[in-house]
Amino acid sequence: MTLVAGVDSSTQSCKIVIADADTGRIVRQGRASHPAGTEVAPSAWWEALQLAIADAGGLEDVAAISIGGQQHGMVVLDENGEVIRDALLWNDTRSAQAARDLIAEVGADVYASRIGVVPVASFTATKLRWLRDAEPENAARVAAVALPHDWLTWRLRGFGPLDDSELGPVLDELTTDRSDASGTAYWSAVTGTYELDLFERALGHSAVLPRVLGPGEQAGLMTSGTLVGPGAGDNAGAALGLGAGAGDVVVSIGTSGTVFAVTETPATDATGTVAGFADASGLFLPLIATLNAARIIDSIAGLLGVNHAELGQLALAAEPGADGLVLQPYFEGERTPNRPDATATLFGMTLGSTTRPNLARAAIEGLLCGLADGLDAVRGKGVEARRILIIGGAAQNPAVQQIAAQVFDVPVVIPTPDEYVAAGTAAQAAWALTGTRPNWPLSIAAAPDVDFRPVIREQYRVR
Repeated sequence: MTLVAGVDSSTQSCKIVIADADTGRIVRQGRASHPAGTEVAPSAWWEALQLAIADAGGLEDVAAISIGGQQHGMVVLDENGEVIRDALLWNDTRSAQAARDLIAEVGADVYASRIGVVPVASFTATKLRWLRDAEPENAARVAAVALPHDWLTWRLRGFGPLDDSELGPVLDELTTDRSDASGTAYWSAVTGTYELDLFERALGHSAVLPRVLGPGEQAGLMTSGTLVGPGAGDNAGAALGLGAGAGDVVVSIGTSGTVFAVTETPATDATGTVAGFADASGLFLPLIATLNAARIIDSIAGLLGVNHAELGQLALAAEPGADGLVLQPYFEGERTPNRPDATATLFGMTLGSTTRPNLARAAIEGLLCGLADGLDAVRGKGVEARRILIIGGAAQNPAVQQIAAQVFDVPVVIPTPDEYVAAGTAAQAAWALTGTRPNWPLSIAAAPDVDFRPVIREQYRVR
């Protein structure tokens, strides 16, 4: 049996799965935590990767490994391969004004047509502009810029600062992949090239950028001889792990929500609602993100004094549409639609509708309607949705499953819970090892009957 490993270096933790390259069956796995915060020392990720590998029993019998990671994070290196400052993560919003400045200078239409995305605070380019404006001495030292998974891949291959690596600070050995590069706002999913003038506009000068690897391409070898695959951004890694193809739309319900689809043509959106990312298979990954997702359930469950399972039971005791009670759940503002200063609104309250079951159902309907708005935005860019794959912890709640089949107008499938980013990068490692993309089976936990109820979304749109 040939073993391959896949890593998910996410915001909260580092997870690794070791799988049979032929079947995808996971034989062992490991995990280690990351520190909290929106600004983190990359060394913490490296330490967590080592701990997770050890927790999974090591890599001595593993033929290939690939690393998926949180997108957009800014890792800046000096000429000696030293990290200049802690990395700013995707959820660090201090670069919001930098995003506005870049759009004002270049134009949203130009960014959308050249890059496929319009800068927002999460993207790497805006963080580089913030660095240039707020910490010019640090910006001047930047000799190379990497994303989290790029830097970890480089370190895993033996490169790094001279006193902390076997091979030293060879900056030209930095690599990335097209999915993660497409979230920087200076690499184009449309043309497949870096737009260096946009990079230099952000940072203020040129620097080494990672070589962009194609699907199934090899980044190199670890000093032990283990092959290293190209890696991927987290959403693209999940799409690989799910085996998503054209016609599949993935809805991920985490702290925030995402809706993304695998398409054969790139998407451009000058409003910035839909990000025109690349995927990790050679296709494209138009994506929207919502700020409010699983925390909606947390909030209303806490208000009602129940756990998530009990909230679901209450919700299923109410009729679809919750007798007109509607929760528009913009608790933290919202990104899709773009309402950063919005707050949540509960309306349709009557003496008859204001019940515990109706409030529980309104919470789940509101969560799913927000994601359905995202699906509409993606469809507006020509995406065909034939099947919706819902992942994330909340997707295992029977009420979420049943109500999703009433909110979405296409079939809903709930895959069995798994570490899909890590599974996707394990598949990527097998692809790099064999030259052929594996076709591992997807286990399905639930497939509720289509039960579309238009009233739910109709009343949600009233305000």
